[in-house]
Amino acid sequence: MSRFVMRGRAAWRALVLLLLLAGAVALAWGWRDFARFSASPLAVSGQHATLDVPRGSGFKQIVAQLREQGLTQASPWYWRALAEQMHVAGRLHAGEYALEPGITPRTLLQNMAAGHVLQHDFTIVDGWTFAELRAALDRSDTLDHLSTGLDNAALMQRLGAPGEAPEGRFLPETYAFVKGDSDLDVLKRARAAMQKTLDALWPGRDKDLPLATPYEALILASIVERETGRADERKRIAGVFVRRLRNHMLLQTDPSVIYGMGASYAGNIRRSDLATDTPYNTYTRPGLPPTPIALPGKPAIEAALHPADGDALYFVARGDGSHVFASTLAEHNRNVACFQLKRCP
Repeated sequence: MSRFVMRGRAAWRALVLLLLLAGAVALAWGWRDFARFSASPLAVSGQHATLDVPRGSGFKQIVAQLREQGLTQASPWYWRALAEQMHVAGRLHAGEYALEPGITPRTLLQNMAAGHVLQHDFTIVDGWTFAELRAALDRSDTLDHLSTGLDNAALMQRLGAPGEAPEGRFLPETYAFVKGDSDLDVLKRARAAMQKTLDALWPGRDKDLPLATPYEALILASIVERETGRADERKRIAGVFVRRLRNHMLLQTDPSVIYGMGASYAGNIRRSDLATDTPYNTYTRPGLPPTPIALPGKPAIEAALHPADGDALYFVARGDGSHVFASTLAEHNRNVACFQLKRCP
């Protein structure tokens, strides 16, 4: 064999080895770069950044969106390889995702595969009126607004409760929702929660209450809710109203009168207002008003169903958020003179 052939074969082997070495180096570098990509934080700016993936988005669209938002400059092949490695390429959910500073591609894909979409909270405050609830829903910039333009009757029809008066029907609580949910979704859940609460509490009510139905308990609870925000007074105030109902006395509760005044209430209640008859004027009409006057929370409902024993038939505000109770009209009048008119003896 000639030296020329031997040298050619040696050169060929050297070239093959060199190519193999170069390939190994390239593969090692590529793997290292891929590992770096999967563990490196995305380019998140701000503390409340989000990724909002529309319904129907495929994997290519999701990666394109990430690149358009400036979150990544990595090759789409890297994203595809990572998704295949994690076995999530075909399991990414649409929705809104939180992009916390430091989040990596791997963590983001894990969240999207698990459907860990960003949750928002909407709180219904104890004692709100239904009008106040609707106004708060209207102010939400995350909920879809499907109730806009609907009057209360049409809204209740949309909730599957045609003919039902809305006041008091929605349980004050904090409700979690995701982007794409609507104001009607929140109202449906709050209405179901109130019904569930009444169904659970009504059977265990005190015996001989002058309340014929759970709805009457809801009405009384709404009055208690508006009369006091103090946990230690709810059952005492409920007890006053229960005794007045038993004794066929007028309830004479100002919050109900104010509710009946509607938009004409300017912040002060006058003697003429107490004498002006409306369905909610408990100074001119006996018994409970026709509907709740607010959205009572669970503690107020429990107070209405389990009022405190005692003989008090009256109470008046002290001016510090608490009330003073009396069992006779003469004692009550002295309390009014002292705490309302500042004529204490």
